[in-house]
Amino acid sequence: MKIFCLGGAGRISREAVLDLVEHSSFEEIMIGDYNEEEGSSVVEWLNDPRVSFVKVNVFDEADTIAKMTGFDIVLDGTTIQLNGQTTKLIAAAGCHGINLNGFGEEFAYEETFKANGKTMLPGFGMTPGLTQMMAMYAANRLDSVQSVRVSHGSFRPIAFSKSIAETTTYEYDPELPGRVVFENGEFVQVKPFARPRDIHLPEPYGHTVQYIIPHSETVTLAKALKDKGVQLIETRGTWPEQNMRLVRALYEYGILRNEKVSVGGEEEGIMDIISSYLLQSEEGQSTELYGYALHIEVIGEKDGEAICYELTHTHPKSDGSVPGWEGLRAYTRNVAIPFAVAAERMAKGDVGKTGVLTPEEAFGAHPELFFPLLEKRGIHVHIEKKAVLPEESYV
Repeated sequence: MKIFCLGGAGRISREAVLDLVEHSSFEEIMIGDYNEEEGSSVVEWLNDPRVSFVKVNVFDEADTIAKMTGFDIVLDGTTIQLNGQTTKLIAAAGCHGINLNGFGEEFAYEETFKANGKTMLPGFGMTPGLTQMMAMYAANRLDSVQSVRVSHGSFRPIAFSKSIAETTTYEYDPELPGRVVFENGEFVQVKPFARPRDIHLPEPYGHTVQYIIPHSETVTLAKALKDKGVQLIETRGTWPEQNMRLVRALYEYGILRNEKVSVGGEEEGIMDIISSYLLQSEEGQSTELYGYALHIEVIGEKDGEAICYELTHTHPKSDGSVPGWEGLRAYTRNVAIPFAVAAERMAKGDVGKTGVLTPEEAFGAHPELFFPLLEKRGIHVHIEKKAVLPEESYV
């Protein structure tokens, strides 16, 4: 098997490539990236004969398609803004594909994937990705589902890379149409910082206040659990407290609208200016606590009894006590490892369906198969099942 890692020199994608080197059965691992210097340095770092580099410009379509053709799968680690373009090229190259974001542009190319007998899986990392696997684990064990609440804490600097800075401003864009909850059979649009809820994440993260975010879990789980009668699906998230304070202030002052301002006679978006500053500043590049934490609550019924499943996840500490998980790597590896695991399962034919699929459609029948693979790498899923008291509300 051969895998093409598009954008593979990025901070998250290189960790996915490392996982492929350490655990996968791929015989060829190609890093395709526009940044030749970084791509070459990743090849040198990995020091494995299966890994090589090729320079790729995704706007040179014919050249990129030619370079990807012949690979079994493309692991697409490019930014949100590029995913429509890159999916177009993956489809044309006749490869399977997987990316981290999953915001919907991929479905325009579904017929091409089907015609080629290939699969595209948009949005499979930690969130979205592992979150849906945890929710489906619980839902599969219930006769009916009343509510699903997906929550996560993403503890990383606000702008350690351009794509992460882009994600930050994207999720709290006041005009974004995809910030929804699923309620009583309908998708309901909400504003930034809507529906605050106290979520206790596993230590060392602890108590957090989380808000609705525009993640694909709300939409994909509504589709997957339609026959279970689900009434409520909410997806929340948080970043380090100082990040949240900054984003809240940017929102309240209208800066997230990114309106044009005049600077030295040139017009630029005010948020673009701030993002550039954060990318170059110590404050934008560091935080006190690094890592990831998931919290999934699924409430439903089994044999007439009200049941709550609470699933969380933990990973090695970022304090240097576990080699390879120091500092920022405790965040990037959490995202990258599920990404790499799903890519290999797809390349091996474990999905068995063609077209553009949600994580639930691809792996939702047996999501628990992911858990031991992640545990082998230091990522643990914890499952608690408990009865719901009669006076407790389902939703």
